[in-house]
Amino acid sequence: MDDFTVSGQSNRCPCNDDIIRTQDSIIEEIRVDRNTGFVTISYGVMGDFNMTHMELVTLIVSRDTIIQDRAGRNIRLSDLREGMTVDAEFSSAMTFSIPPQSRAYRITVVNRNTNSNITIGRVLDVDLRNGFLYTDNANDSSNQMRFVITNSTSILDRNGRQIPLRDIRRGQRVRVEHATFQTPSIPPQTTAFVVQII
Repeated sequence: MDDFTVSGQSNRCPCNDDIIRTQDSIIEEIRVDRNTGFVTISYGVMGDFNMTHMELVTLIVSRDTIIQDRAGRNIRLSDLREGMTVDAEFSSAMTFSIPPQSRAYRITVVNRNTNSNITIGRVLDVDLRNGFLYTDNANDSSNQMRFVITNSTSILDRNGRQIPLRDIRRGQRVRVEHATFQTPSIPPQTTAFVVQII
């Protein structure tokens, strides 16, 4: 991965460009092509009925993008890791790709800790269209969870072999390794890192 250091000066945001600011976003994927970085993040957006929906966007990281920690110290693109929690500022002008791409102005690392939680439950539903997996809690059937399945999520059968999301069926028991945050929506929502049938 190329190491390019970013300037600590102003983020050079054009005046006619609206900025989207996210907090406590999760880095889902990082890749570099020549001198440009592509950092895919998931973040919560408040929708109807106070429901929080998880959105994905790929941030285009250039030499003009400011990458810092909370103390204002500059960080290299190569120091970013999948699973980190970040605040992001990026252009509201996005491509029509899935996920959409947008020019990143600032990425602030909130938490370098990439710890995860484990939830074991029974599959209630699989939403292939939107990439959601719904489970109940093994200890409390009234406690449901909605897991966001991203391109980075590993989905495994009982033997640890990779399978597609469509192979998971209602009623199966699964072990989900997921982000430590969850939305306050009902059901709560979080990003799945690994889903394995047990």
